[in-house]
Amino acid sequence: MDFLTDWITDWLKGVLIDGIMGNLNGLFDNVNNQVGEIANQVGTTPGAWNPSVFSLIRQLSETVVLPIAGLILTFVMCYELIQMIIDRNNLHDIDTWMFFKWVFKTFAAVLILSNTFNIVMAVFDVAQSVINRAGGLIGGSTAVSPDMLNTLEAQLEAMDIGPLLGLWLQSGIIGITMNALNIVIFVIVYGRMIEIYMLTSLAPIPFATVVNRELGSTGQNYFKSLMAVGFQGLLILVCVGIYAVLIQSIAISGDPIGAVWTIVGYTVLLCFTLFKTGSLAKSILGAH
Repeated sequence: MDFLTDWITDWLKGVLIDGIMGNLNGLFDNVNNQVGEIANQVGTTPGAWNPSVFSLIRQLSETVVLPIAGLILTFVMCYELIQMIIDRNNLHDIDTWMFFKWVFKTFAAVLILSNTFNIVMAVFDVAQSVINRAGGLIGGSTAVSPDMLNTLEAQLEAMDIGPLLGLWLQSGIIGITMNALNIVIFVIVYGRMIEIYMLTSLAPIPFATVVNRELGSTGQNYFKSLMAVGFQGLLILVCVGIYAVLIQSIAISGDPIGAVWTIVGYTVLLCFTLFKTGSLAKSILGAH
């Protein structure tokens, strides 16, 4: 009878240990996949991310928004000329060079407006170049090896059925949190790219004000917002890289149950920091 009891106990322990290790192995595989997927998503330029949407946004910007921006530019340059004349002692002190200066500013404004889309894409090309270099570094240094779980498996074999059952249930919760993390990452990464497309579609309007001293803050703030959204991808990559490094400690922790719940805490922390990347990027670059 004792032999049968021992056999059933060993069998249950084997099933629970296999279940726990399966859950945790899947978790580590998921982390590796997430790091690679995010590095790929945030390292893609707007044109390469979805060519069809990019083409639609470009057509809207050039055929619908650009004519409106042209009218705004006309008003801005007329206002600029009036201010220039008034500032010179109400027409009593006018020099010819003033008009040459106005013509030059108008030419520069028209040149900037006609190349708005190229300027915007140049900003994102610079940001994506930085993100791609960082992606290779982060993806290579956070790969979690399955061999790291050998220490944890040895600890599980020394545990009784009760703690193993509790740990198995808790490791199942980790799978749910990882699915929630996938949704959060999807919303943030794809939402960032949609925000880029929306900013790009209206780019000619703020660019039409950039040469004016009083109205130019609109264009300057827009440019800062472009930089912030572009470099938000780098912050997203840093967050996931830190997360992947932190959870590697699960394999060498002396407390398996505590280690599993540590992963839950790290997952919640990652979700929080990912949501903060947008506001943090704008704060760093002074966009509002």
